Amino acid sequence: MNLVINNYGSFLGKKSERLVVKENGKVVQEIPFFDLTQVTVSTSGASLSSDVIRMCVEHGVQINFLSGSGYPYAKITSPHLSATVQTRREQLMAYLDQRGVTLAKAFVTGKIKNQVNTLKYFSKHRKEAKRDTYEQIMAAVKKMEGILGELDKFHGANIDELRGQFLSVEGRASAIYWDQVAMLLEGKTEFPGREHRGASDSFNAMLNYGYGILYSQVWSAITLAGLEPFAGFMHVDRPGKPSLVLDLIEEFRQPVVDRTVIAMFSKGYKPDMEDGKLSAETRKLLADKVLQRIDSTENFDGKKCRLSTIIQRQARNIASYVRGEGKYRPFVGGW
Repeated sequence: MNLVINNYGSFLGKKSERLVVKENGKVVQEIPFFDLTQVTVSTSGASLSSDVIRMCVEHGVQINFLSGSGYPYAKITSPHLSATVQTRREQLMAYLDQRGVTLAKAFVTGKIKNQVNTLKYFSKHRKEAKRDTYEQIMAAVKKMEGILGELDKFHGANIDELRGQFLSVEGRASAIYWDQVAMLLEGKTEFPGREHRGASDSFNAMLNYGYGILYSQVWSAITLAGLEPFAGFMHVDRPGKPSLVLDLIEEFRQPVVDRTVIAMFSKGYKPDMEDGKLSAETRKLLADKVLQRIDSTENFDGKKCRLSTIIQRQARNIASYVRGEGKYRPFVGGW
């Protein structure tokens, strides 16, 4: 279970083998620690006891802290989860050779293919009712697939030699994607184009908050796989920037968050905004829907798997690949 704390002033304490959530001094929830997978605190004014931290660490439950806009600013986890040495050594060495190129190419490929499939997913319902819209989206999809094909033309000894070309492919495909997302919204909400931190429109605010929840899931998977979150391939190294988390999340933004948020607006949902930010009620609803999506199934390696499991397996696949124990293929969701 992924527990999300959204309400101001919540207190997390321990009672026997259970985590207890209190609001205004009253118990509102009790969950056995063995049933928890993560705890995410996305409100100000919340507090938690040292007993809760200890029990979460002992049970392998990571505690995430998000700002009201969904920006992850802290994480509590066991120091023993980062004790794997061989995987991290190989991960750092992979940056300098073809393994880094292969991984970066896979992350870009997965992102664009999932953008394409997201457009296909929402346009298939318009094939008969709104033929013009459907045909325009299909034309955009064809352009995106053409841009993706350019990746095979680039060759280099390491990712530093190719990052610029890869970013160009990613950026041009994404520009087309967001133009089509605006069309899918059909004027039901303001969408000035993709904006990241500090976005004041409700659609971007919903995306950013959803990505924050997904970000925590991906970071946890990377840590559990014995990888270094700050040593990525596609994203450049910067102090405090978990580049590998940002790399792997690219495969899951569209199938997990974009699909959820676009569907909510398509069905007429109007989020509440307070001082340019999502209200606590809106954050709770969105968190519930994103976590439901993460708990849903997709085809992966010939069988149905939960998306949460796929995220974990992809992190392990990165670890296996840098150790020379297998291949790495991006996850592509269905439509």
